[in-house]
Amino acid sequence: MALRTRTLIASGGAVLLGLVLTGCGSTDSADAPAEHKSFALSGKTLTIRSAHTSLELVPADVRKVEVTRRVDGWVVFGNGPDPKWTMQDDTLTLRVKCKAIISDCASQHQVKVPRGVAVIVKGDNGKVVASGFDTPLTLHSDNGKVTVRDSSGPLKLESDNGAVVAEGISATSVSARSDNGMVRLGFTSVPDLVEAESDNGGVAIDLPGGSVRYAVSATARNGSTSVDAPRSDDSTHVVKAHSDNGRVTVRSVN
Repeated sequence: MALRTRTLIASGGAVLLGLVLTGCGSTDSADAPAEHKSFALSGKTLTIRSAHTSLELVPADVRKVEVTRRVDGWVVFGNGPDPKWTMQDDTLTLRVKCKAIISDCASQHQVKVPRGVAVIVKGDNGKVVASGFDTPLTLHSDNGKVTVRDSSGPLKLESDNGAVVAEGISATSVSARSDNGMVRLGFTSVPDLVEAESDNGGVAIDLPGGSVRYAVSATARNGSTSVDAPRSDDSTHVVKAHSDNGRVTVRSVN
């Protein structure tokens, strides 16, 4: 990082020091050097607390939790980027701090999880992506998109500020909620219970077609609703979709 200082003389004779940043550039954690570390896991549930980083989760044929991180950034008059990774009582903490007057920091973590392990994520300021799980996932981000792909275990997905998306899922039970973002769910097999809600964003649910009927409740306080799926109030396949401010769509697709 190159810094150049320029001294300006005000009319009153006061000297003001200004900073002109040259050559700092933007950060790109994808091109940053990779660091690796493994952590022992004693139980069958891994809890991850993450802050200021994107998070990618994948199940793998590993005995320990294997983490790869990439961190990039610069600061002016401060400290950082300062990454931390620790494991205690089956809780993995992944944090990156940048404290400065001016800063540009970016980071990403990939976590390989031993197969058969359930995952709980409590994320703060960063997207969360999980793919290929057949175990329960409970994923939350305070500020970031939550995405699940090709998974069959029960799902509980939440974002306070970001979209919630599940694609190619065969879970029988799914709960998905966003305070400020859309919710989109795509199923490859018939679910037993789906609960999807957004305070400020649309809700879209794609269900398998065929002869199966669904007990659908689709409501919108400020928006339209559309249901294009076979329906029966007596069905054991229950779908609840609601938006306070957005369109709600429930449909069956082949």
